[in-house]
Amino acid sequence: MIEVFVKVLYKDRNYHTNVIVEKEMTWEKIKQIAEEQVKKQWDV
Repeated sequence: MIEVFVKVLYKDRNYHTNVIVEKEMTWEKIKQIAEEQVKKQWDV
């Protein structure tokens, strides 16, 4: 497992989040997980 820091653009704002993922995971999947985290946190 590794921790990856990702910048996500959501609703015209930049958010930084960290994701803990398997070492072999693809960048596309990491970005998807990060975007889902930001949406869950900031969607009202």
